[in-house]
Amino acid sequence: MLELKNICAGYGKNQILADISLSFPKSKFICIIGPNGSGKSTLLKTAMGIIPILSGEIYIDSENVNSLSRRQLAERMAYLSQGKNVPDMTVGQLVMHGRFPHLSYPRRYSEKDKSIVSAALNELRISGLRDKPLFSLSGGMRQNAYIAMALAQDAEYILLDEPTSYLDISHQLELMKSMKRLTALGKGVVSVLHDLPLAFSFSDYIVVLNNGVVVAEGTPEELYNRPIIREVFGIELDYSAEEKSYRYKYIL
Repeated sequence: MLELKNICAGYGKNQILADISLSFPKSKFICIIGPNGSGKSTLLKTAMGIIPILSGEIYIDSENVNSLSRRQLAERMAYLSQGKNVPDMTVGQLVMHGRFPHLSYPRRYSEKDKSIVSAALNELRISGLRDKPLFSLSGGMRQNAYIAMALAQDAEYILLDEPTSYLDISHQLELMKSMKRLTALGKGVVSVLHDLPLAFSFSDYIVVLNNGVVVAEGTPEELYNRPIIREVFGIELDYSAEEKSYRYKYIL
């Protein structure tokens, strides 16, 4: 369990998050949604220790993260940010970087490392791009390579900030299915998403942020039956029982 207890955090004296208490269990796909500027990305960065907390505590499997080294934290949590640089390397080399937290000195990749990297490439269906330079890929394919790197880290918890950015609809759906498969293997997956139908259709649990505070949380079914989405986003969703999926409700 990844636990945030009474967390306040922000940038310098600019507090973004106020008294956030959340639990992210393993084997669950949890989506964080909210309007722009609501603190979604800040929440993930705070959980990863990228942004220092102003007050509160963070625990991972009952251990305070302050007691863990950066390497120990990286072995247990993987993080994929928005807006990434494009390094001069191949897809295979990038994904292999996900194994760094698990390597001892001197850094030599074992057969196990290579097997995990191959599995990550296969999971994202980009094995055929292993030897391709990153700069030669489309934005969507490059995003898949970064996600494969996060998977190769083989952490217990995977935190993703807008992972569907740059992906077309079919690849978005494939990615969501991949996330669900990871939870079936015992991983805890936490993702910031702007696409509400995707979040409601695939997640096990949803957290709604607004102005730096949690205004609602629950299963997709629970939140669908409350007015919170209309109040926070100014839109409504429809649910198709036949297709077991959600969609935007357009009023013309």
